[in-house]
Amino acid sequence: MLDQASGRIDIARLQETLDGPWAEVRQAHRKHLDERFLPVYGETGDEARQRITRLLGELPVELGIAAGFPAEYGGRSDVGASIVATEMLAQVDLSLMVKAGVQWGLFGGAVAALGTKRHHDAYLRDIVEGRIFGCFAMTETGHGSDVQELRTTCVYDPQTQTFDLHTPHEAARKDYIGNAARDGRMAVVFAQLISGGRRHGVHAWLVPIRDEHGNPMPGVTIGDAGPKAGLLGVDNGRLSFDHVRVPRNMLLDRYAQVAEDGTYTSPIENDSRRFFTMLGTLVRGRVSVGGAASAATKAALAIAVRYGDIRRQFSDAEGDREVLLNDYLAHQRKLLPALATTYALHFAQTELVAALDEIQGGDGPVDEHRQRELESRAAGLKAAQTWHATRTIQACREACGGAGYLSENRLPSLKADTDVFTTFEGDNTVLLQLVAKGLLTGYRDEFGSLDGWGRASFVAEQVREMVLERTAARALIARLVGAVPGRDDEVAVTDRGWQLKVFEDREEHLLDSAVRRLRGGASSKKDRPFDIFNDVQDHVLAVAAAHVDRVTLEAFVAGIDATADPAVKELLSRVCDLYALSVIEANKGWLLEHGRLTPARSKAITGVVNGLLKELRPYMRTLVDGFAIPDAWLHAAILREEPARQDEMAAHDAADPQAAGTDSPGGVADSAAAAP
Repeated sequence: MLDQASGRIDIARLQETLDGPWAEVRQAHRKHLDERFLPVYGETGDEARQRITRLLGELPVELGIAAGFPAEYGGRSDVGASIVATEMLAQVDLSLMVKAGVQWGLFGGAVAALGTKRHHDAYLRDIVEGRIFGCFAMTETGHGSDVQELRTTCVYDPQTQTFDLHTPHEAARKDYIGNAARDGRMAVVFAQLISGGRRHGVHAWLVPIRDEHGNPMPGVTIGDAGPKAGLLGVDNGRLSFDHVRVPRNMLLDRYAQVAEDGTYTSPIENDSRRFFTMLGTLVRGRVSVGGAASAATKAALAIAVRYGDIRRQFSDAEGDREVLLNDYLAHQRKLLPALATTYALHFAQTELVAALDEIQGGDGPVDEHRQRELESRAAGLKAAQTWHATRTIQACREACGGAGYLSENRLPSLKADTDVFTTFEGDNTVLLQLVAKGLLTGYRDEFGSLDGWGRASFVAEQVREMVLERTAARALIARLVGAVPGRDDEVAVTDRGWQLKVFEDREEHLLDSAVRRLRGGASSKKDRPFDIFNDVQDHVLAVAAAHVDRVTLEAFVAGIDATADPAVKELLSRVCDLYALSVIEANKGWLLEHGRLTPARSKAITGVVNGLLKELRPYMRTLVDGFAIPDAWLHAAILREEPARQDEMAAHDAADPQAAGTDSPGGVADSAAAAP
């Protein structure tokens, strides 16, 4: 039970905990991004595109997304700062975030990660400073997630020492490409490299698509992707190539080279391994999208929680006054578990960004095993964060009633702009398959091939060792789990070790049973690898979801352990209880079926969750204030009415002193100054 007598939560200490290692980047954005950068409600697509392009040139470079570039090209060699900058932009305007992400994260990031020094010297500084706008042309109309099977070809001709870049049919057209319809001058184009009559798999080239006057280059056809549900400020377009000649030195050749005579060489002989190594260097985009989705979710929750602290609905039992929305259990059920999950995902994202910065931020060789683990975790968290954003922003919209449907209150644009994130930077269902496959095969080099599902060579001990690996607080988690008594009825459901053990047992059971089913399929359907996997696809997706839940809870526990302020630590601990028990409550059916919960304990968990909601009710405003989102950034008309509503309620309470004490402690009187 939270000790409310111990004093108010210091919002500054809570913010300090959440801002984390790149606090200066967050603060710089809060200071620099003023009203000029806010969304404009009701503008046309053309107006939005012009505004976003103009604002792109006014963004801070050194502490922005471009911070990830090497210092000699105008960045500051700080990978983590670039990801955090993406999160901050997402709270201001998601179109601006995506536009900046395409320019510096995808386009510039591909040149930096896949090119060599000559490409860097020739282009990176101009990309960083916005003198060259570019595109990331990977997705095709007929092939999105299945990148290995792209149909665009790039055939080397030793006579001219050029590549012939060609779109062979309509389904091979590059589609949904950000920056293509209006602003892009160059594109990193992914295509099948063919030299000497042999196909070497997907590679990337730097290709001019417009001349200095903005006209398409010869052989390049550019189109507009058309009206979209959201992200109006991003000029998504389509690209086709009709035998476009690309100089040999425009191949981004960090991982493969083509000599003048057409000889192909690569330090990575295996085509599949080379392909996934190349894509692995681009994992920052996936981490950024997940973080941006969480940032938008925080904004939606801040609007809904603050509105719920001023909006009244129906009278109390005595009929003395109308009740605040946030005082209703049903309303708390909508918002508080979602808020707890948002906190959990925040700590998981912080841990992921730190790992990314450590693995990719140095000059030395990348640890291949850790890189594989990073890719898997990035895929899983991106899926969890974007699905959570979709569900939570909708819940916040409903929690604000009709006001939540008005554009002036921000929620409709947050909903529309984040919807594509569930398929952007990887379809979520496909990403969870990647997570499961990585767990099942122990991150072998061949995990990119679907045929890998059909092999009967899964080793249970390797799998178990992999699934229990943790990137942070390894000793702390082991100690908490190890302290749990043998009998569940001897430990409270709020015991952290018991919660961790339930998450761990669920993942391990699902994984072991999936391995058994795949082995059985491999022995009975040797010549049908697709059927082997397809028959257990629902099972392996459940494995991946359970894995993401576990690593998220462990990251939250590690974050609490690192928190210095005792009052903040206590509050976060109760939020963590709500997250863990909400997940357990949502999976009651499975846990009961598999003997992980007794019926009595299952019923008790719902009672404990409801108790936590009441306990945390006074801290709802505190928890969203901890995100430190500037009021102007929320850009919601209903929040501009807050002072007037508070004055009105204060006057009502003064006229009826007996009724003034009927609200929860977190009502209007306390909300401005945080929890009691």
